[in-house]
Amino acid sequence: MQKQTIRSFMLLVFLCPLLFNTVKAQTVFKLKFKRSSVYSGIEVGSKGVKMSILEIGKNAQNNGTFNTLKDTSINTDFISFNETSFFATLNALSVLFVKSMDEYKIPSENIYTVISSGVVGQAQKDSKLLIVQTLVDSFKLRIKEPVRNVTLVDVQEEARLSHLGIVPEAKRYSTFLIDIGSGNTKGGYFPNGNTKDLRLFELTWGTKSIANGTEKRLEDDKSLANYKKQLYRVLEGAPSSEVVYAVNVSGAYNMSDNIVFSGGIAWSVATLIYPEFVDNPVVPVTYDEVVKFSEKLYENYLAFNEATLAASVFDNSIDKKVMEAEIKRVHKVFDQKSLMAGTGLLLKIMRQFEGIYEKKQFFLVKNGQVGWISAYVDQHINK
Repeated sequence: MQKQTIRSFMLLVFLCPLLFNTVKAQTVFKLKFKRSSVYSGIEVGSKGVKMSILEIGKNAQNNGTFNTLKDTSINTDFISFNETSFFATLNALSVLFVKSMDEYKIPSENIYTVISSGVVGQAQKDSKLLIVQTLVDSFKLRIKEPVRNVTLVDVQEEARLSHLGIVPEAKRYSTFLIDIGSGNTKGGYFPNGNTKDLRLFELTWGTKSIANGTEKRLEDDKSLANYKKQLYRVLEGAPSSEVVYAVNVSGAYNMSDNIVFSGGIAWSVATLIYPEFVDNPVVPVTYDEVVKFSEKLYENYLAFNEATLAASVFDNSIDKKVMEAEIKRVHKVFDQKSLMAGTGLLLKIMRQFEGIYEKKQFFLVKNGQVGWISAYVDQHINK
């Protein structure tokens, strides 16, 4: 009980502004601010297409007046760069654009469309940039907007925008943000007391690329035991060297008190370790807790199904149906192996900050997927 109280207190102390600015998705939008407008941000990511409907108040970056009205995604596995994933992504992008206009009544000029750095980076590595450009051209043709701006965001700008959209002003200059995506990992911190100069943290690995790298090593033995063994080998290879180098080069260890993780794996781990915090956008964790979670993923995966986790929570004030729905959503996005891969990468990064003499505070952000889109939209409407 004492541990739970301390954890809840840490949560409030660190990111209470996000608690104020986050609401559950609603079918009928009820706006929070007197002076605000509604925008749609649609992002083509490594795994699929995400749409965030946002209420953004006047001077949002100064006051933190973001309000998430709707958040949805369609999985298309775009970075496979094959014909099936191309057309699935084109259809998803078009469907969400039309949905923004027709169902949510958002005018075209309030809809922002972007290609994430994870897609751009993977396309560069695989010499597939032509496919990305073809997607953009095909989308413009399908929605009959030939002059529409579809921005290809580079990793530096996406990391900077993520920090602005996720971390509150009060913690801006003491927080190192790390977003673990599907195809890459990016983040950083602001060392010079301004939001223009981001010290970038970048890895060419993400949850899906770690999982893909592991799958390629399985050969004829598809067992979970072999997956675990090959996952360890993948993580100890190039990703390990990249992590150590990236952390050292960033100088983040000495400059940052708080290490904040966002991305799909952060949301999943937070949800499965602490399902009772279903309504909290930020969950504090320790390195040891994530280690134990990782071990349990392999040894007793069924312990993380919705019925078992719901039965382990005795607080009657928590809506068990909402909790179970969120747990189901995690398992719909990540299977056992992909959870093992993402958690392995998360631990590999956390380990670099688990110092003997200085302990950092670790936080998992569950709604980080709308962070950089929020900041992107806000910066463009205030130009």
